[in-house]
Amino acid sequence: MKELCYVSNKEPFEYTLSIISGKWKLKIIYLLACSGTVRYGVIRKSIDGITHKMLSSQLKELEGENIILRKEYPQIPPKVEYSLTEKGESLIQLVKDMCEWGVKNI
Repeated sequence: MKELCYVSNKEPFEYTLSIISGKWKLKIIYLLACSGTVRYGVIRKSIDGITHKMLSSQLKELEGENIILRKEYPQIPPKVEYSLTEKGESLIQLVKDMCEWGVKNI
């Protein structure tokens, strides 16, 4: 455990938590990590229980933190796609580690 606590302050840990905390953000990151570029409707259908308002809010927060990229196409009906940025892709190992932990401890 000591090697985990190599940082003299909690700031990096708190920052990471602020990015991935909550019920939905990791689910969105996981979906994009597994699926690549995904349209809004697919995200909504893939995450049980999330409301339109909550999904929109979480996507905006992740976009604001440069974790996801939102690409809007100028057409009718509107088409919007989401994907992970390079910064977002750097979270994939964390997600993999969480999945491995779940497999071992389920």
